[in-house]
Amino acid sequence: MGVAAYRGPFGREQAERLLWRAGFGPRPGEAERLAKLGLDGAVLSLTRPKAERYVGPAPRDDRGRALAPADAWGHDHLWWLDRMVRTSRPLVERMTLVWHDWFATSLAGVGSQKLMLNQNKLLRRLSLGAFDAMLREITTDPAMLLWLSGTQNTKWSPNENYARELMELFTLGAGRGYTERDVREQARALTGWASDWRRGAGNVNFRFERERHDTGTKRIFGKRGDFDWQDAVRLCLRHPKHPSFFVEKLWGYFVPVGPDAGTRRSLEALYRKDFQIRPVVEAILRHPALYTGPRMVKPPAVYTAGLLRAIGRPIDTASWSWLAGMAGQRLFMPPNVSGWDDERWLDTATFRGRWEVANYATRVVSLTDKQAAALPAEPAALVDGAIEFWGSPTLRPETRTALLAFARKAMGDADARWKKTSYRFLTANALRQLIAVSPDLQTC
Repeated sequence: MGVAAYRGPFGREQAERLLWRAGFGPRPGEAERLAKLGLDGAVLSLTRPKAERYVGPAPRDDRGRALAPADAWGHDHLWWLDRMVRTSRPLVERMTLVWHDWFATSLAGVGSQKLMLNQNKLLRRLSLGAFDAMLREITTDPAMLLWLSGTQNTKWSPNENYARELMELFTLGAGRGYTERDVREQARALTGWASDWRRGAGNVNFRFERERHDTGTKRIFGKRGDFDWQDAVRLCLRHPKHPSFFVEKLWGYFVPVGPDAGTRRSLEALYRKDFQIRPVVEAILRHPALYTGPRMVKPPAVYTAGLLRAIGRPIDTASWSWLAGMAGQRLFMPPNVSGWDDERWLDTATFRGRWEVANYATRVVSLTDKQAAALPAEPAALVDGAIEFWGSPTLRPETRTALLAFARKAMGDADARWKKTSYRFLTANALRQLIAVSPDLQTC
């Protein structure tokens, strides 16, 4: 039995949700164009895109200089945010973000922006390919070897960091199908990696050294053998608990409620064929739950990129790096090996950051008294103009009602001649900010 597919209307609203869940939101007119393709055509345009074509000017810092993502503080974040804003392959970039969270590696522990960027390129290259290939490459990726102590794991002193996360976070799930003995034995299998790494070193020379590897017999998942790191990966992938873990974790990046039993079984069967990521993602993007289920809070990086895409603003300030920290998602800096906690995207600690993101996004295009005379005085027209500013996103009726009530109250307070002019642009700017931080734009 195949995976269920959505059969309802696929119009602008559904296309908007798809572009947010599988990318970074629509540019003006993009949702309408996607809707014309129908559900299957829209999904395939995302999962099987044409060659990358960046839209808009290259990123710059506050002084108009080109970025230095491997060297300057925060420029790694700006470099990736720019790709999110300008990409013509949004799902590829969004999946790169998914894998960054899945295999959460932090600059704080790695100490090299260059190695983090190299890992990022690895995740992008394999983003919709085979998961077994991705797991093999991430296991030997220099940034990961540093992050989870791979180069400190020797036959003389086994280090369990990567062995534990390989099973708990990457392939099986906490406490699912493995024991503490499996952790210890996996650590032995993973021994042997070395490097000449030190902070600021030029020649890092990450390599496998046979004399550092424990060649003895190990017992993993009840199987005995002279296992090495490739066997460690293979045993996890072939574990009966892996397909269910993979499907449910991947599903959670696109749909906020878990799959029903039938959907899970169908997705697992699809995945088991050859460990390919793309077919599973396509099935999830076609599933009714994506279009009829509850809304999801947008991750801060997705939210920020989406605002900039909507108004056509390029990366032209380094402020996005520290604003990202305020909002709770500095790229290349997940909080721990488990990645970001999606349940913490909107709380009292991070909402101020999201408010400031919206404020900074609109600041350079804020209306002034010079445009006031050309603006309408009618509250409804001011609301319509503010919505159009954001590309005319779909808003709930209650949001429109609240915006209109605000505009009426603001313009109603214009009891002097100068206020009748000035309040037009002040109200228009305020409406833009309120739309950006509304539940409609914070979620999708």
